[in-house]
Amino acid sequence: MGSRFLKRLENEYLRPILRWLRPSRHVSYAGIEIKYRSELDGGGTEFGQDFLPFLTARDMPKQQRAFEWCCGPGFIGFSLLGNGFCETLCLADINPDAVASCERTISVNGLGSRASVFQSDNLKDIPASEKWNLVVSNPPHFVDQYEGDLRAHDPDWRIHQEFFATIGNFLAKDGVIILQENNKGSTIESFRAMIGNFGLEIVFLDGHSPTLTKDSEFYYIGIMRQGDVPPVWAITRVGRAVDPLQNKLLWQRYS
Repeated sequence: MGSRFLKRLENEYLRPILRWLRPSRHVSYAGIEIKYRSELDGGGTEFGQDFLPFLTARDMPKQQRAFEWCCGPGFIGFSLLGNGFCETLCLADINPDAVASCERTISVNGLGSRASVFQSDNLKDIPASEKWNLVVSNPPHFVDQYEGDLRAHDPDWRIHQEFFATIGNFLAKDGVIILQENNKGSTIESFRAMIGNFGLEIVFLDGHSPTLTKDSEFYYIGIMRQGDVPPVWAITRVGRAVDPLQNKLLWQRYS
């Protein structure tokens, strides 16, 4: 019995069973209460929250409607909504448990007029009427690891490719996509050709390494439809710098 089969067995069966034995967890983002199970968290409670200082450094104004792709329990999207980065929020995930978690959060927090969620295989089941000014995601980061784990594994980058092929239909005029990727699993060259092949273009690339890294290091790709005009915040130059008071890397805007 091969090691690859055993790893898949572990990811698809053993780990989910063990996770369901754990108690539910709870986080709060600017007053939005989220109760969730740990097996649904693909990093949104940790590195996913880096979206907020990243967008703050870019001085992004409030967006009319934001969408979180591969949302899980919606940690990034609800955090953006609660902290005033968007007026309304759309969420989507293929996992019915993740969708149910988002539905509970919307109900418990009285967000029915400002947030909606869809169970969708990529974007296949999203209503054509949806138009988004901002799209964010912490999607599956690995093409050759974590086989069987919906949160981490994207076989042959098919999930990314299908997203790039269809996202243009849902972007509002001059809408911006921001993907948080992991340099341990990809570089920009993993996606550059497929982005261009589907009528999109890269408008910014921040925090990246041109080669794969030994440890997880997260970078951002800003993407728009070819021919759309980038807003000022999307072409603002930003970078990570050490804050001497906190002794950690923080995003800052360059003049």
